[in-house]
Amino acid sequence: MSEIKQRLQESAENCVNRYEAWDATKTDSDKREDLQEAIHDLRKVASRLEIEIAISERQNVTSKPIAIPQHRSQSKAKGAVESILPETTNTSGNSGKPDQKSRKTRPRRPVRKKSD
Repeated sequence: MSEIKQRLQESAENCVNRYEAWDATKTDSDKREDLQEAIHDLRKVASRLEIEIAISERQNVTSKPIAIPQHRSQSKAKGAVESILPETTNTSGNSGKPDQKSRKTRPRRPVRKKSD
C-alpha cells in the first residue's frame, strides 16, 4: 500500500503544480496539455486505489464466493448438444406437421378497396 500512497502523493503534487502553471497563462496550449496529462496520471492512481479497496473488501467477506458458470460453448465441446429450437410433439401422425387443432387462427380483416 505504501507504493500507492507514494504514487498518489507524487501525482497529486504534480497535478497541483501543473494546474498553477496553467492557471497563470490559460492560453498556453502546452501547459493545458501538461495539466491534462497530470490529471490522467492522477486518475490512473485513483483507479488503482479503487482496485485495492475492492480486493481488500473481497478478502474480508466471509461468505463463499459465487461460482462463475461455464460458457455455453464449453458445454457443447464436451458433447452435450443443445438445440435452440423447441421440441415438437406430434400427436396427430401427419408426418411432422403440428396438430391442426392447436393452431390459433386470427379473424381476417375485410379488404379495403382503393378509390381512384
